Amino acid sequence: MAEKRDYYEVLGIAKGASEDEIKKAYRKQAKKYHPDLHPGDKEAEEKFKEVNEAYEILSDADKRARYDQFGHAGVDPNYGAGAGGGFGGGFAGFDGDIDLGDIFGSFFGGGFGGGRRQANPNAPRRGADIRVSVALSFMEAAHGCTKTVTVNHQDTCPECGGSGAAKGTSPETCPDCGGRGTVTTQTRTPFGVMQSQRPCSRCGGRGKIIKTPCRKCSGTGRVSSSKKLEVKIPAGIDDDQSLAMRGLGDKGLNGGPAGDVIVIVTVRPDTLFERDKYDVWVTVPITYSQAVIGDEVVVPTIDGKVQYKVPEGTQSGTVFRLRGKGIQYLNGKGRGDQYVKVNVEIPKKLTRTQRDALKKFEETLKDENYEQRKGFFKTLKDMFGNN
Repeated sequence: MAEKRDYYEVLGIAKGASEDEIKKAYRKQAKKYHPDLHPGDKEAEEKFKEVNEAYEILSDADKRARYDQFGHAGVDPNYGAGAGGGFGGGFAGFDGDIDLGDIFGSFFGGGFGGGRRQANPNAPRRGADIRVSVALSFMEAAHGCTKTVTVNHQDTCPECGGSGAAKGTSPETCPDCGGRGTVTTQTRTPFGVMQSQRPCSRCGGRGKIIKTPCRKCSGTGRVSSSKKLEVKIPAGIDDDQSLAMRGLGDKGLNGGPAGDVIVIVTVRPDTLFERDKYDVWVTVPITYSQAVIGDEVVVPTIDGKVQYKVPEGTQSGTVFRLRGKGIQYLNGKGRGDQYVKVNVEIPKKLTRTQRDALKKFEETLKDENYEQRKGFFKTLKDMFGNN
């Protein structure tokens, strides 16, 4: 098995990073290596998978705690499996889904004689959630679409059915701990008897012993596999929002339910449109003459082109509203609006004939034709007089 890189190193963050720092680092790295931006680049694809794997662990408080304490062996049941071969000695085959917090948190937890009750190591446990990222164009997010994602997950071993034992054999209850996964020890002190619990060294805290481990899964009961899922993206979804695909994550343990697949959406910027919640903004350039005398201009919307009548005397920067032409409300009825900002473009590179015509036109105008100019010079006069 290839040596895995440290998950904090993969995301480029410190070990004590906050949840927000982890999330920001993940989004930055996911965008950097997303397959949609690097078609056919196998190295970028592997980097993208590595980033998703790192985020899946570090964004989950329980998994992160196990990783911080035990490294990759604490979160990946297949990591280093060849070294232990089973669960007969020490922690050689300790499964990543054992509740380490329950086991180690009970040391001296009972004070004088009353230890905290341990979680049943053979109780059903829910599978872990898996996070994947999908990149959308502005239009795909506005109208909705269907995307295919590849998910790497932990599945029930088909060879042993999840028992971890080879065909024809079954796990046996550990005789040392009686299936509890922990053993209790008592120590006499000047203050009385101190009781503590520790993981059973014989079964590695599982409560069961597998004498003949399954060859396919090395006794873990689960194997790594990948599958393709079709994700239906609803119309109106925005950047950094997520979808949950229930029950499609890692398989549970001991009959527990499967986790979910969390799809995190990234929306690429558009060259024409900008989004403000459910409203859409677009800037449309118009000519000098169109602004002066008015005209019908073409305005792009997310549903196609429409005609809009620009009134006479329109100033640069004026904003018009097209009701109901914005983004559809996510999982609801109705839509936002589209705002059209007009930008009056001043012509350049005029010919002599055009310059002369423009001067003659300007000579026919008076201050009454320029409201802003008229107000400006009135203010100057009030402030400084006729000097």
